[in-house]
Amino acid sequence: MSEDTLNTPEPGQPEPSAETVPAAGPEAAPIVGRKRWIAAAAAAVGVALFAVPFLRGPEDRLAADATAAAPSGATCPAKTSANFDFTLKDAGGATVKLSDYKGKVVLLNFWATWCGPCKLEIPEFVEAYSKYRDRGFVILGVLSEDDPPQKDLQAFMSEFKMNYPVMRQHAELEESFGTLWGLPTSFVIDRAGQVCSKHMGPFSKEALEREINGLL
Repeated sequence: MSEDTLNTPEPGQPEPSAETVPAAGPEAAPIVGRKRWIAAAAAAVGVALFAVPFLRGPEDRLAADATAAAPSGATCPAKTSANFDFTLKDAGGATVKLSDYKGKVVLLNFWATWCGPCKLEIPEFVEAYSKYRDRGFVILGVLSEDDPPQKDLQAFMSEFKMNYPVMRQHAELEESFGTLWGLPTSFVIDRAGQVCSKHMGPFSKEALEREINGLL
């Protein structure tokens, strides 16, 4: 059967038009409470993961590009200080002070359990944390636009073998790092509390290794 045959309506049937296309049902509506797009789309092996570029204005895009460069040596081209004066709840409900992590190299990762690209980078984080934690490195996974029941969160962490601290979402903490246009979004912070880089979308293993080794 030719392409023309496939695209030609049966005799007596009207030509397809925009008016005859049924509207998307309720199942197509976005999930309530998710204010932002996921930053990158999961792709097949060999296909890159990209953040959605049109969600940012020119100033935001320039800022992200400026902070995306990997730090070199034991310093980073930081221009801002991270605000760690926050108290959060961990996955078990215990109170955690972010200030307790000052003096460490911190990967602050905003993520969600419903975020596909977030799941892709978790194994890399688990490996990196196991490898570098004894050298003063910590990963802090902070939920964003996501507040699962405690048993569901702990089941998720168990499934993905997450060995690093996970915190509940905290709106003021997010705001202190500026607008998050997508998930996952990660910030690399040096021992002096300076924000060295910002990454929107899954953090590649190579970039993660390079930045950690440049700061430890």
